[in-house]
Amino acid sequence: MNIKQAKEQIKNAMTAYFTRDELGNYAIPIEKQRPVLLIGPPGIGKTAIMEQVAAELGVGLVSYSMTHHTRQSALGLPFITHQEFEGYEYQMSEYTMSEIIGSIYALMRETGVREGILFLDEINCVSETLAPCMLQFLQYKVFGQHRIPPGWIVVTAGNPPEYNKSVRDFDIVTWDRLKRIDVEADYDVWREYASARGVHPSILTYLAARKKDFYKVESTAAGKHFVTARGWEDLSEMIRLYEKNDLTVDELLIGQYIQTPKIAKDFAIYYDLFRKYRSDYQIDRILDGTAGSDVLFRAQRAQMDERMSFLGLLFDAVTSELRQTCEREDVLDILTPVLREVKQEMMGASDRETNAPETLEEHIRRLEQELDKGRRASALSPNRQKAMQRAGLCLEGMRAELLRRGISSGEEGFGLVQQEFGQLLEELKTSAARGTEVLSNAFDFCEQAFEAEDAQEKSEIIKSGGQEILVFVTELTVNYYTARFIGHYGCDKYYMHNKQLQFAQRQMEIARQVEDLTWDL
Repeated sequence: MNIKQAKEQIKNAMTAYFTRDELGNYAIPIEKQRPVLLIGPPGIGKTAIMEQVAAELGVGLVSYSMTHHTRQSALGLPFITHQEFEGYEYQMSEYTMSEIIGSIYALMRETGVREGILFLDEINCVSETLAPCMLQFLQYKVFGQHRIPPGWIVVTAGNPPEYNKSVRDFDIVTWDRLKRIDVEADYDVWREYASARGVHPSILTYLAARKKDFYKVESTAAGKHFVTARGWEDLSEMIRLYEKNDLTVDELLIGQYIQTPKIAKDFAIYYDLFRKYRSDYQIDRILDGTAGSDVLFRAQRAQMDERMSFLGLLFDAVTSELRQTCEREDVLDILTPVLREVKQEMMGASDRETNAPETLEEHIRRLEQELDKGRRASALSPNRQKAMQRAGLCLEGMRAELLRRGISSGEEGFGLVQQEFGQLLEELKTSAARGTEVLSNAFDFCEQAFEAEDAQEKSEIIKSGGQEILVFVTELTVNYYTARFIGHYGCDKYYMHNKQLQFAQRQMEIARQVEDLTWDL
């Protein structure tokens, strides 16, 4: 299965394992909860989906790579104790708590999180001395004399033997106690994830035309050459930072992440061409609705590969605009319940009992504590963390304004808070209006550049699969931020072209069904 399906399987299993009966006990006792074992090639996102599952379920996450552990760190260190039995005293060896299990208890103590996931990576590559302990743990969830605490679920991951010579095979007894999930690299699934994560458009458009370059592991006379999903994503982050700091993105940088020389060279050539398109097409002017006729003429005459690169640039710019609105919404979603409590506290007591700046300071402190606990437990997504940080800065700004004006009374203080919150709402409205304008201008340009003028031409374009606008609509549909923005604020042209997309897809589906028919006379 692909990584998206694997994530759903794991999330469903975790939901089932966290289910309690009417007495508050786990419906499946901890000793009966089969650990999940993800088996798949390196760099396809096994660790990333565990972070996503923990954040979406709101539970803790403790991660370990088992290749870094010895028998002592996993099992614990032995020490001598004295025990009495039937009048005789005996010396016995016991073990200190495993570092791994100890880290779970430490996280619970620091964050208050009582349920979570223990993720053990490279589980089938442990050392020879650790292997027996590891098999015991998978079967009984015990390291030495210490069991993982109730409410914590074990998920493991490993590589197939063709990718790692250190892989150890499990016996049937162990396999029979695991939920095994085999995962394969899947470009189309990764593209959906990459689009939502904001992977650089040069990478997305390059791979759209060269899917075979998405994932590759091979042995050559010069050594191992490989390209992974992790490599493309990490390269994307570096490209954005290099561009932000006016640094040169070249083949030397690309080769540090894309460790197959030919693919690194091909992408370096494409990236230079992509940058030229970015300069030539003046994307900002298209979004403002002020693009010149020369840009329109070039788009109309462009070959398909250039058109796809242009659409990648346009979609990235549109997404950036719409994402800002969504992020403002996230901040207001956090601030709204907080400020409701602030209102009750400021307006519900006399001025002698209320100090407006101190009230805000207390809520800022609570938000920071919640953020810190969520970070430590890995129970918050990166986007949620940023939204909470921004909300904290807004509250701090309100508090600073109260102090600057010397306002301490509850009623007057909340009046200013309400005024500041109103300003944030106005900024959201302005951002949403800008996003709507940007989306409309993008569609206008695409219609002028790519849309057929009569029904016959449209029919021919659909048959040839050359519907650039429908490609753009598809990207808007699958991206989290653009789909969310359109769902909240609407876009008439999106809905119109989306109907065309559904119609074209239905035509192709019928054509495939006809081709698959067999006639027996």
